[in-house]
Amino acid sequence: MNTANTGINNSSSMFQSLARLGWTEHFQKHFELLSNDNTAPARVVGVRRNRFNVSRGEKVWMATVSGRLIHHVNDLYPVTGDWVLLSDTVITRVLPRKNVLSRGAAGSAGTNNGLPTREQMIAANIDTVFIVCGLDRDFNLRRIERYLTLVYNCGLNPVIVLTKEDLCPESEQFAEKVESVAYGVPLHLVSVLDDNGLTCLEQYLSHGQTVTMIGSSGAGKSTLVNRLSGKEVQVTATVSESVGKGRHTTTTRDLIMMPQGGMIIDNPGIREIAFYDDDGGIDIAFPDIEELARECKFSDCSHMHEPGCRVIHAATSGEITPGRLESYRKMKRELAYVYQRRHKSADRVEKERWKGIALKIKAINKRKNR
Repeated sequence: MNTANTGINNSSSMFQSLARLGWTEHFQKHFELLSNDNTAPARVVGVRRNRFNVSRGEKVWMATVSGRLIHHVNDLYPVTGDWVLLSDTVITRVLPRKNVLSRGAAGSAGTNNGLPTREQMIAANIDTVFIVCGLDRDFNLRRIERYLTLVYNCGLNPVIVLTKEDLCPESEQFAEKVESVAYGVPLHLVSVLDDNGLTCLEQYLSHGQTVTMIGSSGAGKSTLVNRLSGKEVQVTATVSESVGKGRHTTTTRDLIMMPQGGMIIDNPGIREIAFYDDDGGIDIAFPDIEELARECKFSDCSHMHEPGCRVIHAATSGEITPGRLESYRKMKRELAYVYQRRHKSADRVEKERWKGIALKIKAINKRKNR
């Protein structure tokens, strides 16, 4: 790594600390292009409203953002995992990201179309995403499919972690169900009562690697962090026996240094798995349906009612389950709409939407009058 123009102490120990935090040639290159003598790099390891915990590996301190970042909408705004340029305790710039995990902002249920209009950044510069699901009332194949689509949309690598194996005598059967919808995705069963599965997870936490976790409240994310770290670093809470739901014991997104050499970001539980854009994630999450679709009679088949639809035939013959097909259809509709909304004016999208509805009503009435 070339350190000639870093503008900070160029000792090997300094850059060993940065490397452990995930500093790579990608960030070094952009740092050399964008920095000046008054700035130094640091990684955002926590967000507290408009204040940010930052670190260079040895200690953590609090920083604020410059007025430029607040008022310039085209500039990146810091999230946990970002590498930033610091002038004293002020963040002046966010270095270009390697990647970012994001979703449609929550709370869109009251909007006209029920779909998000804003993007919520969850974490940046990630190597692996743990999709955490408990083998209790939290288990839901359709939700796992949505998580996979979300992660693939962001160009990230998913790993499925099924927690609470000790509470589920049929854990292997549940794992088989997940494998039937998560093609080629690494899957690990974990028990809090022993080290079952924990050793296998350590490979994702090697030197400089960043893992983030997504899953419902009560899925066992914070417990997993504590077990992997070997100490109590995150607060945990029991799941309600009556409704099977957990509380948001994690309320912030913090990047936690792990003894294995990597880092892990524990996120608050996600209740709404909303999409913000379509970047081909559904094609990767549903390769079985995409492959069948190539055999459909019509190239623009919607897999809803067309004659000669290979996908519908597969659902009726048992090749794929009706639930998986309906999950695919629903997400396909959502993703098509959010893509249109981002690339067309809202008025045009609504006009086309209602025009489509009117045509469907007209076709139904025409069939009734025959």
